[in-house]
Amino acid sequence: MKILFIGGTGTISMAITRLLASRGEELYLLNRGSRNTELPEGVKVISCDINDEAAAAKALEGMSFDSVCDFIGFVPSQLERDYRLFKGKTKQFMYISSASAYLKPPKGYVITEETPLENPYWEYSRNKKACEEFLFSKYRQEGFPVTVIRPSHTYDERSVPLGVHGSKGSWQMVKRIMDGKPVIIHGDGSSLWTITHNSDFAKGFVGLIGNPGAVGQAIHITTDESVSWNEIYRAIADALGVELKPYYVPSSMLAELSDQDFTGSLIGDKTNSVVFDNSKLKSLVPGFKAEISAEEGIKKTVRNILAHPELQQEDPEFDAWCDKLIEKLEQFKEDFKNG
Repeated sequence: MKILFIGGTGTISMAITRLLASRGEELYLLNRGSRNTELPEGVKVISCDINDEAAAAKALEGMSFDSVCDFIGFVPSQLERDYRLFKGKTKQFMYISSASAYLKPPKGYVITEETPLENPYWEYSRNKKACEEFLFSKYRQEGFPVTVIRPSHTYDERSVPLGVHGSKGSWQMVKRIMDGKPVIIHGDGSSLWTITHNSDFAKGFVGLIGNPGAVGQAIHITTDESVSWNEIYRAIADALGVELKPYYVPSSMLAELSDQDFTGSLIGDKTNSVVFDNSKLKSLVPGFKAEISAEEGIKKTVRNILAHPELQQEDPEFDAWCDKLIEKLEQFKEDFKNG
């Protein structure tokens, strides 16, 4: 097949790029060059900023594809641009949406593709819903061949999955665990979550490329395994060979006391227990099975981060914020105890 990715080197897409390259598919990436040095042999790069529509149209002139996927569309105007660029030029247009767009708080913990899309806490998720609505309107009105993919928490070898971290990624929290410092966990850590390794996600995604049954459909791709946040953080500590020292803070308090968007990422997403029903994916991709457990994936990721200093980005501001918040809460507990 002849396939085009808009992006193609991110957390989700790099694993798909590698898998398609290993299968000898004709794959093009349209991007500005981030991580292109890590691309496998045979992948063709169209160097262009997709946000410059005129330049993108010129770069794509005369080309058509079996499948096009946008990994970096976040607002409807970007998908309107894609529609103009690829109408009549692809047999399938795949869009990476987000499982965070599902109803929050959920009415039940089992999530299917029929679960309503309604997240009042996170603008990111509402924008993803609006992007889906635009694409499906073009499918209904004109037959534009859309397939919507909804990932949940997908991770790769560069960053461990966390509920609470700073703007510079996961390393500072990993370092706190290594140093034996208290580690902030939202709620009491008992809510269920689903983390999917990007190599497992890639297998499901590749099975949907060029799949006629996927056109006109929204499909989420996750592992079937559900683990608590306590298990996730303990797996990180175990991979480091140290004891975890959890410090539990209500999600609402974290949202109120941080200048980061914990309202969206926690209350609108990670605070809620979710279990994904992947029956639809398995009906379209027979034999699909996510094989990397949370424990195994975290162990691999921790080993990789420790072996690559460039992934160890310090975040002293977040570290100081954690210390200050814990100090304040401990003082509050002491004052309350003493009347």
